Amino acid sequence: MKKVTLVLSDGTTFHGESFGYEKPVTGEVVFNTAMMGYPESLTDPSYAGQLMVLTYPLVGNYGVPPFSFEANGLPTFMESDKIHASAIIVSDYSEHYSHWNAVESLADWLKREHVPGVTGIDTRQLTKVLREQGVMMGHLVFEDQPESEHSEYSDYSDNSDYSSINWVARVSCKDIIRYNEGAGKRVVLVDCGVKANIIRCLIKRGMEVVRVPWNYDYTGMAFDGLFLANGPGDPDMCEDAVKVLRRQMDMSRKPICGICMGNQLLAKAAGATIYKLKYGHRSHNQPVREVGTNRCYVTSQNHGYAVDASRLGSDWRELFVNMNDGSNEGIRHQLNPWFSSQFHPEACSGPVDTEFMFDRFVDALDGA
Repeated sequence: MKKVTLVLSDGTTFHGESFGYEKPVTGEVVFNTAMMGYPESLTDPSYAGQLMVLTYPLVGNYGVPPFSFEANGLPTFMESDKIHASAIIVSDYSEHYSHWNAVESLADWLKREHVPGVTGIDTRQLTKVLREQGVMMGHLVFEDQPESEHSEYSDYSDNSDYSSINWVARVSCKDIIRYNEGAGKRVVLVDCGVKANIIRCLIKRGMEVVRVPWNYDYTGMAFDGLFLANGPGDPDMCEDAVKVLRRQMDMSRKPICGICMGNQLLAKAAGATIYKLKYGHRSHNQPVREVGTNRCYVTSQNHGYAVDASRLGSDWRELFVNMNDGSNEGIRHQLNPWFSSQFHPEACSGPVDTEFMFDRFVDALDGA
C-alpha cells in the first residue's frame, strides 16, 4: 500500500498507508468516537469537506451493504446517494470482512467513489491533538505525488478554508422532491443536507414530505408543518434560510421541528447566536437531559457548532442540554408548536431512544 502522510495546519504530521482511492485532499479534520456505522457516517452530508477520523481501532470488519435504492428514491441502507466525507482515517483497517448484508469491502467502496482511506495512524493520539488544539485543517500527501497535483482531483477543490464555504448550498437538493404523495399531513422539509433516515421516519408516520432546497421560499406553499433538516458547516452561512424561516414564523403558527442544523437555524430565527465548538460532538454516546426533568438520553450527534441559548428571545426556552459540556441541545417556544433538537433522533446508526421527537411533531400537526 502506498505511504500517505496527514499534515495538520499546525505542522503536526501522522504517517500511514492508503487503503482507499489515492488522491490528495484537504479538509477539516474531525473525530468520531462511535464503534460502528461507517457506511452511514460516510454518506451523511454533514461530513462534507471533512477528513473523518474514527477512534474505534478496528474498522471495515463488517464490509459495506449494497448501495440499493427504494421505489421512493431513498437509499436502502445509506444516508444519501454518495460518500460526502473527503476521507476516512483509521488505526487498523480490516482487509477481510464478514456480514450477512455485506457485498463489498470498505476499501473497494472507497476506491469506487474516489475517496481516500488511510490506515496505520495512531487515531487515539490524533484525537488527543484535536481535543487539545481544537479541530484544524489537514492535508493528505501521498508518496511520489507532486505538490502541483494535490487539489486537482478533489470533489471539493479549494477546501483550504473550511469555514468560508457554504457547505449547505453544496449538498442541498436543487429542485423540489416529493415523497409519499397523497398521504396524510403535508410537511415541507428544508434540505440543508438531510439524512435519508429523517425522511424515512417522516414517511413511516404517514406524512407526505415535500423536500425543498435550503434557501427556497416555501411561505406561499400549502403545507401542515415545517421540518428543518441537518447539514454541514457554519449555520451563519445560511442567512437566506433564516430570513425565509422568520417570515414563516411571522405569518403562521404552523408546527416547526428542527434537527441539528435545523436547531441552529431555528435558534438564529429566535434571536440566538452561534459559536464553534472546540472539537464538536460526533459520537453515539452523548448524554442529553430534557430541561425541567431528570430524564437523560444517550444520543447520536454530528456537529461542530452550537447555539448560545442565552441570546434566545424571551418567548423561547432550552429544551435539552448536553450533560458533558452544558451546551444547548434543543429549544422550544413557550406558546407556539416550534421545537428542535441538536442531536439526531433518527440515529442511523445509533441509539433510537429519542425518536419520540418525530411523534411530538406528529402530535403538533394533529393539534394544529
